[in-house]
Amino acid sequence: MNIKPVTAIGFLGTQLDSGMGAGRWQKWRPSVALCQQPGQPVARLELLYTGERHRRLAECVQGDIASFSPATDVRLTLLPIADPWDFGQVYSALYDWAHGYAWAPDEWQYWVHITTGTHVAQICLFLLAESRHLPGVLAQTSPPRRWGTGEPGQLSLIDLDLSRYDAIARRFEAAQRDAVAFLKSGIATRNARFNALIDEIERVAVRSAAPILLTGPTGAGKSFLARRMAQLKRERKLISGQFVEVNCATLHGDGAMSALFGHKKGAFTGAASDRAGLLKSADGGVLFLDEIGELGPDEQAMLLKAIEEKRFYPLGSDREVGSNFQLIAGTCRDLRREVAAGRFREDLFSRINLWTYDLPGLAARPEDIEPNIDHLLALHASEQGRMARFHPEARSAFLRFAQSEEAAWRGNFRDLSSSITRLATLAEGGRITQAQVEAETARLRWLWARQGPESGSESGPESAPESAPAAADWPARLLGPEKAAALDLFDRLQLAAVLPVCAQSASLSEAGRRLFAQSRQQRKAVNDSDRLRKYLLRFGLSWEQIRQGMAGSVKP
Repeated sequence: MNIKPVTAIGFLGTQLDSGMGAGRWQKWRPSVALCQQPGQPVARLELLYTGERHRRLAECVQGDIASFSPATDVRLTLLPIADPWDFGQVYSALYDWAHGYAWAPDEWQYWVHITTGTHVAQICLFLLAESRHLPGVLAQTSPPRRWGTGEPGQLSLIDLDLSRYDAIARRFEAAQRDAVAFLKSGIATRNARFNALIDEIERVAVRSAAPILLTGPTGAGKSFLARRMAQLKRERKLISGQFVEVNCATLHGDGAMSALFGHKKGAFTGAASDRAGLLKSADGGVLFLDEIGELGPDEQAMLLKAIEEKRFYPLGSDREVGSNFQLIAGTCRDLRREVAAGRFREDLFSRINLWTYDLPGLAARPEDIEPNIDHLLALHASEQGRMARFHPEARSAFLRFAQSEEAAWRGNFRDLSSSITRLATLAEGGRITQAQVEAETARLRWLWARQGPESGSESGPESAPESAPAAADWPARLLGPEKAAALDLFDRLQLAAVLPVCAQSASLSEAGRRLFAQSRQQRKAVNDSDRLRKYLLRFGLSWEQIRQGMAGSVKP
């Protein structure tokens, strides 16, 4: 076997390698001993020293090595380090030297000698070897057991490629399996796509602090998974702060700004005292913004700044505050379409789209229904102190229905959890019977039939009134015939055009974005929801009145 020659890299030991008198040969000197190892000759030694005052000692060591190993090429290199205990100076000098060195790993094997030099130098050598800027193994020399014998002592080689150590690799694999099981709450899921997804999420959760975007239908487990990721990071000592969760669909107008970014006293009517805000509360931890697609444009702009700079202005304040949080965002919307429609900022989407995971709904994972049933039954038993089990025939019947195409599972795991809770609660003597299963499957069919098509909307085409009122009649429907008749024709026609847009929108913010899509481009400060709210108040209307009054009139 062709053994490649050795190049060793190390610092001159100004203390351990010192001595230029005849007695130096009775002293153990690490740089000299490195080249005296029997059976492992060093063909080249890159001996680094940090000041002109050490040149004479370096040349002495060079000559001593030449006296017993003339074939060893000792190359002296002066590194411009003023303070060998300054981490920045030492690391920078070594980094620059490593990047200028002509490495040839196909021809040479490299040893990084970490016995000599300051502790700072040894740490820097370790870090550069671990990151492969120094493509070699660590070499550690130690003195002989008996002093004054002139023996070279011991040499230990340490390869930092952990994949070479089977026992360590097995421990890493076990730790990863435990982490993946934790993210899945110990549920032995069988769906290959979902399992691969969770495997990758585990690696990202423990290695990255970048934003993560979780997409998928309502009830697919986005909030649950975000909370488990935060718990995993806390157990690994990756975060010290708390997990802060907020549903962006509940945030509107000034309240959205205040809730997220905080406010100063007097920033708006009702701001009686300072408020820190949720972003500040998540400092050092994880912020989960569920339904991020519901945020208004102003909140999106401020959130982008907070993610990129870790700083933002509370509402009404002229002083920035800092918060170092990791963002996990959730949405059931397709943000690509929202960006194309101008409802979501493209730069914010790009910023949160580094790690995007689409969680499949329950209907797309029929093989995972059975282990989730077992998990939910065990959870019910621990919470209620009462065990419930399926009769074998009842279990088979429920699984046949649950895994069939007939089972829509529109609410996903929320539907399944509610179903198992009902069955376990009504189980007499802890036994779920076939009659109960038949009643429960009938209930689920009824539930999904009321929800309409796949969108889950309760106001789909089949449930819409046979004759929805014409748009021109809507002002009269909401204001009453007399108030509507008292309006100028201009106001009545404009209001008749605005109301259908409101009825088709999921929130006041969305309606405002659609109505003011063009004029908002010319405004520096934009608050579409507030602008729409003030317009409706001219007619004595509120968002809640419109949603209640127009319910079922149009298809969202």
